[in-house]
Amino acid sequence: MIQRYSRPAMREIWTEQRKLEIWLQIELLATEALVKEKVVPRKDFELMRSRAAFNLERCKELEKTLNHDVIAFTTSVSEYINDGASRWFHFGLTSSDVVDTAFAVQMVQSADILIADVVELRTVIARRAMEHQFTPCIGRSHGIHAEPTTFGLKLALMYDEFGRALERLERVREIVAVGKVSGAVGTSAHLSPRVEAFICRSLGLRPAPIATQVVQRDLHAEFMNTLAVIGASFERWATEFRHLQRTEVLEAEEYFAKGQKGSSAMPHKRNPITFERLTGLARVLRGNAVAAMENVALWHERDISHSSVERIIFPDSCTLLDYMFSLMTRMMDGLIVYPENMKRNLGLSLGMWNSQTVLLALIRKGLTREQAYEVVQRNAMLTWQAKHAGAPDADFLRQLLSDPDVAQHFQEAELRKLCSIDFHLKEVKARFKSVGLPPKAGRARKPK
Repeated sequence: MIQRYSRPAMREIWTEQRKLEIWLQIELLATEALVKEKVVPRKDFELMRSRAAFNLERCKELEKTLNHDVIAFTTSVSEYINDGASRWFHFGLTSSDVVDTAFAVQMVQSADILIADVVELRTVIARRAMEHQFTPCIGRSHGIHAEPTTFGLKLALMYDEFGRALERLERVREIVAVGKVSGAVGTSAHLSPRVEAFICRSLGLRPAPIATQVVQRDLHAEFMNTLAVIGASFERWATEFRHLQRTEVLEAEEYFAKGQKGSSAMPHKRNPITFERLTGLARVLRGNAVAAMENVALWHERDISHSSVERIIFPDSCTLLDYMFSLMTRMMDGLIVYPENMKRNLGLSLGMWNSQTVLLALIRKGLTREQAYEVVQRNAMLTWQAKHAGAPDADFLRQLLSDPDVAQHFQEAELRKLCSIDFHLKEVKARFKSVGLPPKAGRARKPK
């Protein structure tokens, strides 16, 4: 049995050298299977296996004349075998039997690296989420203050989203683990399906149940779309942290190293350049996914229009996403968090983030929803007006307590309890538990 290669680094998987190594592995497995089929004499296989090798530069030289990469490869290997046994090399195979099966190995190996990447990233996110489980901050909808949350809950959400990335990678790894050694139009006319099964099993793949000359490209498109969806998650969180770093917000900030420069013109600048880089790179993954979709429609049993595209988009996308994981892991590990600024920003809306709490409490007191909404909105608008008029004591709770339509339904202590940050954060531990993160001892403290 031919031994599998150990898992290499991502960039190495997609080198020409690595690709041809996998090709040679497949060719020797095919010949070994033909020994079992009593087609190839064992002595010829043993000689072939002892001598079989290739020279990458020689392959490139041959390809200049032959204009066919697989024939250049088989010619180079035959030169190394240098014996009549070489007649059995590539026996009964078509080029795509080798190329597509090797391509599956490369995708599986790439998925393994990306799976390890996402596990590492989630470990860092989990640690930072636990660190800030009860760090209160304002939640925003439409970019406007909504209700309080915690920075830990933001990160728990991120942890959960990349959990789905892990599931997608594990699923798509199985989807693309498909080899094909069934000949020029997929009929297995020249090689028994037993040969295909032996090769695929030896490589950790499963045989395509049916194929043309190639493995069908909807599988490859699904792989690329998975990478693109994960890239979209990177963009979603990079955008979040870029917004949080804006000067007027500054609740979190990308790590700024000693000696780093932010601007050629403005020495004061500390820019979220790595999160911006991640945002841009996600666009490349989406573009490559579109190209993979275009590759699905091939003529009849096969044309070659997909090949040139795949030689670019697969190495680029796999290497790119691996790089993006390393960047995001580093960013999350070093992310600077400003709890005091979060506290300051919570105060900017003067406690009006309690509006829904008061609305629902008034409904429980017997008001219709429309009546309760009018009362709460009126007091919120008066609070805004007082703030914009420069009133130093503008405050939603104070405004509510001064309104007879509200005061008649509540004791002051009851209303103050409703308008506390603890009310909004009482289910934080449950939220953490729901995504598999352990609850942290302690509870949220109301900002002073």
